[in-house]
Amino acid sequence: MMMTRRLFQLFWGLVLYGFAMALMLRANLGLDPWDVLHQGLAPKLGLSFGMTVNLIGAVVLLLWWPLRQRPGIGTVCNILVIGTAVDISLHYLPTPDGYAMRAVWLGAGIILNGIAGGAYIGAGLGPGPRDGLMTGLCRRNGWPVKWVRTGIEIAVLATGWMMGGTVGVGTIVYAATIGWIVHHALPFFTITPPERPALAG
Repeated sequence: MMMTRRLFQLFWGLVLYGFAMALMLRANLGLDPWDVLHQGLAPKLGLSFGMTVNLIGAVVLLLWWPLRQRPGIGTVCNILVIGTAVDISLHYLPTPDGYAMRAVWLGAGIILNGIAGGAYIGAGLGPGPRDGLMTGLCRRNGWPVKWVRTGIEIAVLATGWMMGGTVGVGTIVYAATIGWIVHHALPFFTITPPERPALAG
């Protein structure tokens, strides 16, 4: 029963994450750093945005090997589900009219992204490939998380921007708020195993 609950939460969290990314794409006011990279790479690879997300996830997962990171089922599902959910969502989501509606879609995308992140992380079935790269570098080299995370995000953002990805107010708002949203969502969604009864002695 516990595993069923974890798998269900993992799956809907990943699907919601992809939908949230699609909202931000349609808003066209700026993306988070990794999506700036995905958007810049997609036309050069001849792939859809979602398939580019999945491909980059798989490539990043290969970088785990020298870091001796072990993927979980959540890691594999992350690679397969999020990009697919983005493409399906983009197929049905219209482009919002006017700046006000675009701002609403951006805000909704960021909030849902944070909630979805809390859900799939809280399922406890393995980190996403990008998060695992960060934690692997920290553990292997003893570097502080804040500097590793910042360095990766800046490098990814700069590369994506040079390739034509969308950087804008949404990028700044995302960077300023996503940590706070995930921080408050994670305790609500974290699934902890039931305590084992103490043995009579």
